Amino acid sequence: MTSATIEVTQLEQVVATVHTAGARQAEALAATGPVPSDWDGIRAALTRNDQLAEDILRPRLQAVRPRANWAEEFETGPLGEGEWWVADTADGNINAVHGLPEWTVAVSLVRDDTTLLTVVHAPLSGETYTALRGGGAFRNGLPIHVSGKTDLAVAMAATAQAAPGRTERSDDEGRSIAAMYRNALVVRSGVPSTQHLARLSTGQLDVFWLHGRDRSAAMAGALLVTEAGGVVTDITGGAWTPASDTFLAAAPGVHAAAVTALTPNH
Repeated sequence: MTSATIEVTQLEQVVATVHTAGARQAEALAATGPVPSDWDGIRAALTRNDQLAEDILRPRLQAVRPRANWAEEFETGPLGEGEWWVADTADGNINAVHGLPEWTVAVSLVRDDTTLLTVVHAPLSGETYTALRGGGAFRNGLPIHVSGKTDLAVAMAATAQAAPGRTERSDDEGRSIAAMYRNALVVRSGVPSTQHLARLSTGQLDVFWLHGRDRSAAMAGALLVTEAGGVVTDITGGAWTPASDTFLAAAPGVHAAAVTALTPNH
């Protein structure tokens, strides 16, 4: 095995590690008391949940690929040369802290800013989504594919915030949601991005877009969606990279219409 090779056994090791982290988080969350009532309490709970997963993920993943670097979760933009583990220890952490089921643990192996391997696990539903570049996408071991819809008017669309409390993109987000209200069948808004993208890869959703950068979710979701037959660009239809300020994933039959809806003056 060379350093450039990724074997199925390594994917299995990553899946087992992500499952362990998610189970530990779910157990700890179930044992906590009432939802914190102020920001200090919420922030402390978010930090505990993130740290619990990182303490499991980081050493075990680095044992799988010892030469891979560890990307800091809340940084954005390109990673640069070499291999990197990109982990979102609790995507949708705010949901987890509030007792809501929509949160995931997401891990990707990235080389030279190209995602090679992705695992997205939703601990409370037990769903695990995996993809290897060139090897297809799977949910709980079964192949998945994006939808065959060709009409945005019957499409299920979703969006999310790139970061909690961020306001600099709020006007853009509001306009884009209004545009999708006018063009799509249903519009969902909320975290986590990885769960929306996983559902797009199974055909349960048809469009997902984002203003701002969410590197860990975008890198994981981009591989799932493209390996499931979908299209990933920025919202103008241009090539998406970790440096892009917007993100769009869609089933091929509705991608062009989504671009038109989101960028009417483009």
